[in-house]
Amino acid sequence: MFLSVVLLWFCVGFIVLQLKSRRPKNFPPGPPVLPLLGNTLQLSLENPLKDFERLRKSYGDVYSIFIGPKPAVIINGVKAIKEAMVTKASDFAGRPQDLFVNDVTKSKGKAGVILADYGSSWREHRRFALMTLRNFGLGKNSMEDRIHKEIKYTISTLEKSIDKTMSPQVMFHNAASNIICQVLFARRYEYDNALIKVIVQCFTENSKIANGPWAMLYDSFPLIRYLPLPFMKAFKNAETVENLVNEFIREHKKTRVPGDPRDFVDCYLDELEKRGDDGSSFSEDRICLYALDLHFAGTDTTSNTLLTGFLYLMNYPHVQERCQREIDQVLEGKDRVSFEDRHNMPYVQAVIHEIQRVSNTVPLSVFHCTTKDTELMGYSIPKGTMIIENLTSVLNEEGQWKFPHEFNPENFLDDKGEFVKPEAFMPFSAGPRVCLGEGLARMELFLIMVTLLRKFKFIWPEDAGEPDFTPVYGVTLSPKPYRMKVQLRTPQ
Repeated sequence: MFLSVVLLWFCVGFIVLQLKSRRPKNFPPGPPVLPLLGNTLQLSLENPLKDFERLRKSYGDVYSIFIGPKPAVIINGVKAIKEAMVTKASDFAGRPQDLFVNDVTKSKGKAGVILADYGSSWREHRRFALMTLRNFGLGKNSMEDRIHKEIKYTISTLEKSIDKTMSPQVMFHNAASNIICQVLFARRYEYDNALIKVIVQCFTENSKIANGPWAMLYDSFPLIRYLPLPFMKAFKNAETVENLVNEFIREHKKTRVPGDPRDFVDCYLDELEKRGDDGSSFSEDRICLYALDLHFAGTDTTSNTLLTGFLYLMNYPHVQERCQREIDQVLEGKDRVSFEDRHNMPYVQAVIHEIQRVSNTVPLSVFHCTTKDTELMGYSIPKGTMIIENLTSVLNEEGQWKFPHEFNPENFLDDKGEFVKPEAFMPFSAGPRVCLGEGLARMELFLIMVTLLRKFKFIWPEDAGEPDFTPVYGVTLSPKPYRMKVQLRTPQ
């Protein structure tokens, strides 16, 4: 009997040891790991950012956790993130391929750009996207014209709400969406258009799911992936949006003139004809996800940053007034602002960059993975290890900012009042996988904010209560909805 009990416990212990996730030799340290569960129970499924900061204090700037049975390395601080994403960029440029977002978007390493794994296919498509965006005006006056045309619709919406309170959330999201839609599909939509409402709703719901507890459970426990749980809603939403975009593509095929592209989709179809069967990664079944990637990259961070920006400007009226004085001085006698005017507006530049810093709309960036066995800050990291950049740790890092934990444009001004950009400013990550929409976002933020601040005064409504500046984890979820009051102003 005694021998049987000993053998039983020996077998149980052996099985537990086999199931327990183990850190490889010289792997970054981290909290104790439970069999099968990993560190899932030690993290907030709703918002793990505070947990990541707590673990950083215990284990340093580079540490590891286990998401279910899979290891992940969390990197924090300027030094570690620069080493990984810039100095050793190719080693850390992969994308993990067995996650919730991959299954929802059907990317699986090749389709699109954002989630595509590192390699020749990704390089081909990123190069094509950058070239096409430049051809359609990125960084040129033609893109400024597109943005200014859309701003007119934003101004019209605001003029209808003079001396009233309104919610700006849908307005800013539709404005950013329309700007990139004109590049992708050569069309814009009225702000109350039913189709664009469906797309926005699907994107918003999927973003909430992807940044919420159900996605983490999906990634941690593969056995639950086929159960009728709430994450299944994301697959239905993705199918809805995919069907809509495929309809756009079918229309383009019927109406396009080869060699005379109207937009990004036409350019891709031209590229397909030119390449023929050359064995490249370009294919017709990739257009849809490619377009959706670019739409998402060109919409969400910009609209959320605008929302955060006006939330702060209303509640820091002295900052809004100083911006308006500088805008009036620089634009005196001009009909409209140009992107080049930013060089003469150091304070406005500082305010916009400070808004990007505090909004922190993509706090964990898009997850990376290692493309080969490598090292980081003295630790050994095997090929295929998931890498999570904690951008919050950089944007709020002590010693990198004058005022790391408060909204203060002085973070981007030197002693002479000139605009400076600290190396810790990386709201879109860093290195070769930095967001494709960064250049467009910078132009949109400057032109939209300056134009609106020149024409309107934005006031926090008296009945709105205390503003909530608490960051919300996840793309599209930040900031919390709020209302604003709008008044006309006369440039001084």
